[in-house]
This record gives sequence, structure tokens and C-alpha cells, in this order.
Amino acid sequence: MQLLVASLLCVILPWLIQTWSLPVARNKPEADHSALTSLAALFGGFWLHRSVASLPGTRESSGILPGFLASYGLALTIILLFRIDYSRALLVVGFVMSVAWFFLIYAVTQRKTQLVLGVVGGGRTGLFDDMSGVEVVPLDGGPLPEEVDAVTADFRHDHSDEWEARLADYTLAGIPVYHSKDLYESLTGRADLEHLSENTFGALGPMASLLEFKMILDRLVALPFAIVLLPLFAVTAVAIKLDSPGPVFFRQRRMGYRGQEFTVIKFRTMREDRKHPRTESANPGVEQFITRENDRRITRLGRFLRRTRIDELPQVFNVLAGQMSWIGPRPEASQLSEWYQAEIPFYRYRHVVRPGITGWAQVNQGHVAEIDDIRTKLQYDFYYIRNFSLWLDILIVVKTIRTVFTGFGHK
Repeated sequence: MQLLVASLLCVILPWLIQTWSLPVARNKPEADHSALTSLAALFGGFWLHRSVASLPGTRESSGILPGFLASYGLALTIILLFRIDYSRALLVVGFVMSVAWFFLIYAVTQRKTQLVLGVVGGGRTGLFDDMSGVEVVPLDGGPLPEEVDAVTADFRHDHSDEWEARLADYTLAGIPVYHSKDLYESLTGRADLEHLSENTFGALGPMASLLEFKMILDRLVALPFAIVLLPLFAVTAVAIKLDSPGPVFFRQRRMGYRGQEFTVIKFRTMREDRKHPRTESANPGVEQFITRENDRRITRLGRFLRRTRIDELPQVFNVLAGQMSWIGPRPEASQLSEWYQAEIPFYRYRHVVRPGITGWAQVNQGHVAEIDDIRTKLQYDFYYIRNFSLWLDILIVVKTIRTVFTGFGHK
């Protein structure tokens, strides 16, 4: 119904208005070509939007703008490539009205923000107790409360025959019943760290063919990107030399794909500060690799470079070398990685994919270094590995653009 109304309001109605209000347009193909192209872009944008919105830990509105930007952008590219006559006004109106229509639908249908969740006892069902936006209703075997939106249970727990039958009855009655582990990931975008979990293909790691395809695609994008960025690199290098003494680039050994070390390249944003000793730490050997809030070592220009993420851009050369990806878990300094591996079970599992310039943990949590925060970061990394897909990468790109403009998570 949403798509049908959108077709009428965003494509057919503007086409009718243009062809009947402007007699000169009736006998020209531009309006017809644009209407058909806009209709195809509308369906494509809707599909992309729903694909991104279906990802766990995301709002339904997350895929609207990127979905329609991609579909209408592709439609315009095809028109220009094949030199098809078109009406610019109809395409612009179709795009603007499509985005506005689906944002309006989201605003009207998503008024209820509190999820009332019926929880079956047994197993790991305490995951939802302190979760924002979720009201937990323990189920005791009596009639299901009317206000319950969905039911969750730990399917790995050995429930009684009565509860197994009751869960089946809930499903037959049209009430959603979810495995607590999957629902937790769906609501938070984080994977449970109690056990290593297989992905949808039944394997612990992504398919090798997908990893190779992504590496090729990363390099194809990185090559023209590096050329375009050369003027920015030159300006930034001069600014760094004028701002503070020291080299232009910062190089550090970090842990990469399959546990192999590599040298990451970034613009230098810090100075060596021998006048102020670092704060005491439970692990002094790694303190120099941790960036604290309002760290004294960060230069004036460095704060701007960190906030805008410009300091990360030279890593495009790591991508060209096949050491990194555009998107993946952020690589940690080798000493930090060894520390985390000693403190956190199966931490090294995050190295099953290439590290990225940006990633799921970065756009959701920002920069962290303490063990407790790293556990949460690891949940995001494991979630990314389990749900490795094009749609998740698209969502990370959109959220990365947001972090560039807002400065979210920088230190």
C-alpha cells in the first residue's frame, strides 16, 4: 500500500500535471521517459530502504535517504550514459517526494517507541532487563497479557513440554516469538560474547569468496580516491608542519587480517610531551598507545583532524596494499591487541576479516580503550562479522558521514 500510494503521488500525479498543464510536453517523450525512470527508481529505492532497515540495531528510517539517493543516482547515470531525453523537473520532484513520503510514513507508524516484551524464564533471558526502550513482562504460564508485543525465550534452554507447546501456540496465534540471543542482536546491533556464533551460512567466518571480492572492490575504489585526495593530502601536510614540529605521518604497528601485523599510516595529530608524564594505568606498558579524553599530546590542528576523521584518510594506501578494507573492525596497536587477547576470551576472532578505516563499532560507540568498553566494542565487531553483507556496509557508510559532521566518538 505504501508503494502504491507513493507511485501515485510521487510519479503519476507529477507526470499528469506536467503533461496536461504544458501542451508542448504532450507530444514529447521526455516526460514519459522520466516517469518510467522515476517509477523504476522508486521501486529500487524502496527495496534498498527496506533491505537496510531490516538490519538489526537500526531504525526503519535509516535506509530511506541512502536507498533513494542510490536508486535515483543510478537512474540518472543510465539516462546520461545512453543519452535518453528526460525531464529534470520530474526526476527531482519524484526523488524529493519519495523521500518525504517515506519519512512521513515512518513518523506516523513509529509513534510507539516502547517495546513490551514477554520473557520466558530459563537460560540467558536477563539480557533485556536494563535495555532502553524495552519493557520486560515476565511470563509465568498464565494468560498472555494483552499489552505484550512479542515473546522471547532462550531456545537453547531445556524448557518443559508445557512451555514448548505454549510457545508454539503463541506463534499460531500470530504473536512473534524470538530466540533471546537473536532478538538481543536485533535490538542492539551487538553480538553476545558468551559463545562464538555461526553466521547464516553455518560457518564461524565469512565466505572466502566474499572476502576476496570485497578486497578487489576496496582496491578499485581506493585507487581513484587516492588520486582525488592528493591535493587535500598536500594541504594537510603543510598545515601539520606549520602547526607543530615532527613528521607529517604517524606510523604504528597494528594487528591485521588473520593476526598478521602491518604498519598503519595516518596524519600525525600528536606531539611528544615529555613535560607531562602519562597518568597511572593498570597496565603501564600499553598506556602510551591509549588516547585519553582531552589528551595533552593532541595538537591544535590534530583536534580538527581527529574530529573530521581527515587523519584517517592516508590509510587509503593500506587499502591499496590489501592490508585494510574501507569497512571492518578498527585495527588496534599490536601491544594493545596482545593485552586485550589476554583479558578477553576469543578476542582474536575479530581478525577473521580485514580491519577497516571505519566500522560498525566506530559509528555506534566511537573511540574506546578500557577493557570494559572493549568488551562492548567486541560485541559490535562480532555482530559485523556474523552479519557480513553489502547492506550493513551501506549503513556504516551512511553513519560514517554522520560522524564526520557531528564529530561523534572522537578523542
